[in-house]
Amino acid sequence: MSLLFTPFTFDAPSGPLTLPNRIVVAPICQYSANVGQATDWHLAHWTQLLNSGAGMVTLEATAVSAVGRITPGCLGLWDDATAAALSDNLQRARRLAPAVPVCIQIAHAGRKASSAEPWNGGMLISSAHGGWQAVAPSALPQLSQEAPPTELTLAGLAQIKAEFVNTARLSQAMGIEAMELHAAHGYLLHQFLSPISNHRTDAYGGSFENRIRFPLEVFKAVRDVFQGALGVRISGTDWIDGGWTVDETADLATQLKHAGAQFVHISSGGVSPLQKIPLGPEYQVPLAKAVRKRSGLTTFAVGLITEPVQAEAVLQRGDADLVALARSFLYKPRWAWEAAVALGGEVRAQHQYWRSLPREAKNIFTDAKIGMR
Repeated sequence: MSLLFTPFTFDAPSGPLTLPNRIVVAPICQYSANVGQATDWHLAHWTQLLNSGAGMVTLEATAVSAVGRITPGCLGLWDDATAAALSDNLQRARRLAPAVPVCIQIAHAGRKASSAEPWNGGMLISSAHGGWQAVAPSALPQLSQEAPPTELTLAGLAQIKAEFVNTARLSQAMGIEAMELHAAHGYLLHQFLSPISNHRTDAYGGSFENRIRFPLEVFKAVRDVFQGALGVRISGTDWIDGGWTVDETADLATQLKHAGAQFVHISSGGVSPLQKIPLGPEYQVPLAKAVRKRSGLTTFAVGLITEPVQAEAVLQRGDADLVALARSFLYKPRWAWEAAVALGGEVRAQHQYWRSLPREAKNIFTDAKIGMR
């Protein structure tokens, strides 16, 4: 039997959360919100992803505050207005799809905040053009020619931790089953982890123990209020000498496991323009393998895993427990259906689609029954 199409269960505080297969839609920003509020785009996008056949769908990076957005178009969840918009669109999307567990990635952009959307160049927006002052562990800009962020005070750290907790409470209130904290790709929690971006001289900078202190504090505070499956997305390496390493990632994952994490999602890079990423099929899978082996924590692998046989091989080798894809699902919204055909698996589908399958795929829908006369 295909491992990709076997169920997987997280032992969350609220009770077991079982995924029907080990395909996860990874978060990928849409930059289509209105002052943090989900829009019609999100309704259409989430409906599509929830009908993809994946075992779990992760919503894009969702900012815990307006200041924490990457761009003006980033999704947010920090007050009544953003909560109402996200909940309304998500609940409507869920009514138009099979029952699929939903995960939300909650995030703060740190020094990467106040950036233009990718199709508008992606660079820092000045205050004169609607930008805002970014904050970070240290007053070090992402790019040398940019204005520096404001170094966070202890009071600022406490405020951001409270914002993560608030977003976690709001997520649980709307029935979201799983959550991952974003500590990857050069955003705020990653900025604390990496010696490239963290030059603090207090208890939150310097040694490994100090650099992981704030991300761990945020995780534990969120763990206290969120009862679903909880994990962290981590950049497994900065791909730069003197940066964050895979050994440190594995050590952090071990501590997260003891703090009550159900999973880690291993990506890489994003903290420095000097990074040298060896792009290629499955280029991040060895990082996931190393973290899984050292920590024993459930691990997601992600990164240029595009074909069903690739995804199956990752699991068969024991490199990860689940496989996450993002762009592949944007390009092929029914990627999991194709994978089920290739690997002899089954997926859940909305009954309106039951008559859609070609002859060679006729057995992939779970419990499909068609009667006509």
